Amino acid sequence: MHLSLWGFATLAVFLALVLTRRLSAAAALILTPVTFGLLAGFGAGLGEMMLQGVVEVAPTALMLVFALLYFAVMIEAGLFEPLVRKILALAGDDPVRVVVGTAALAMLVSLDGDGATTALVTISAMYPVYRRLGLNPLILAVLLGLSNTLMNWLPWGGPSARAATALRVPVMDVVGPLLPALGLSLLGVLALAYVFGRMERRRLAAHASAAGPPSAGEDRLDEAPTAPKETRNLLLNLALTVALIVGMVTQVAPLAALVMSAFAIAVTLNFPRLSEQKARLAAHGETVMMMVMLIFGAGAFTGILSGTGMIDAMAGSLVSAIPPALGPYMGQITALLSMPLLMFMSNDAFFFGVVPVLGAAGAAYGVPAEEIARASLMGMPLHGLSPFIAPIYLVASLIRADVGALQRFGLPWAILTSLFAFAAAMLTGAITFPR
Repeated sequence: MHLSLWGFATLAVFLALVLTRRLSAAAALILTPVTFGLLAGFGAGLGEMMLQGVVEVAPTALMLVFALLYFAVMIEAGLFEPLVRKILALAGDDPVRVVVGTAALAMLVSLDGDGATTALVTISAMYPVYRRLGLNPLILAVLLGLSNTLMNWLPWGGPSARAATALRVPVMDVVGPLLPALGLSLLGVLALAYVFGRMERRRLAAHASAAGPPSAGEDRLDEAPTAPKETRNLLLNLALTVALIVGMVTQVAPLAALVMSAFAIAVTLNFPRLSEQKARLAAHGETVMMMVMLIFGAGAFTGILSGTGMIDAMAGSLVSAIPPALGPYMGQITALLSMPLLMFMSNDAFFFGVVPVLGAAGAAYGVPAEEIARASLMGMPLHGLSPFIAPIYLVASLIRADVGALQRFGLPWAILTSLFAFAAAMLTGAITFPR
């Protein structure tokens, strides 16, 4: 109980500092756990815990840095310009079509199960369109996150396989009954995209008389250069990008090695002069540096919470707080607990640390392990906004937005989507009520 209170206090203070802009996310990620770690009496070991957490996220940071630089080079080389022109031709200047198309594209690209690939491809294709029409890029980020985290219910997405492994049940026994709920949830995201599009259409119409495109919100940072109208090495760049994505999906080599090699080829092919390469790297240096700082800060944060045992203590205290009378409702309880826990924990920590405890509690009351596994996936839409995983920093960097702004904008919609998915799972029988 002592450790869990320290853990909950750490999370609460961190979120308060970030959401109220008292500290930058990078500073809060480091100072908050260090402060509470010292207060809890772990001063001697905090340094090692921080370094262990940083080491664990280093491969992800390396991959994302070179992936961001690769797609930045491709945008400037005009690779996505034909796709942008095609989307604009189909959607015209109608925000509804563009925003709904964003959700559909994110769902399609998410079929490979990799969140980084989905973010890079979707944002590279759609961000220039949003800029040209004056649409709020936070909408792009939220629809991307909701689509990708729901598609991760599929067996190859990762979370469902973790849940099945943790509870020792066949993965298709988890996923199969969830497919109708997944379909309904994706329709819900498309409906949300339609609502966003209508909102943006009204906003743009209200500002039609203003000079230039209207601002999409005060939280946006400086814009990046638009893709050039003239493309260079289009076919070669397309072939290289397809090869990279196929390699990432099939995992023929470590992701970091793939994107590092692809970046080296891309920057040499499109900007053969060293002066050009230096200029292009310098243009994106601030974005890359901020992302690296945030990812390493998140690694230090989770390293301290894991090393001190706060994460395990928080999970145990939540489970022990469930009254015996509610035991037969462990499916519903697991679904509701997954929402805040997946917001604050990594997939591995939740599915391998918390879900087995929930499964054991459910088994004591006759709730099947497969149902606990399905219920544990309901919080995935909120996982996309977790400040302790790398994707949110990648997405925020790509759309030139503040992480806190993205969380403030996206949190209500992520909660709504998780609750909608939960209702769809109960409606379709994937999560049942006790008899």
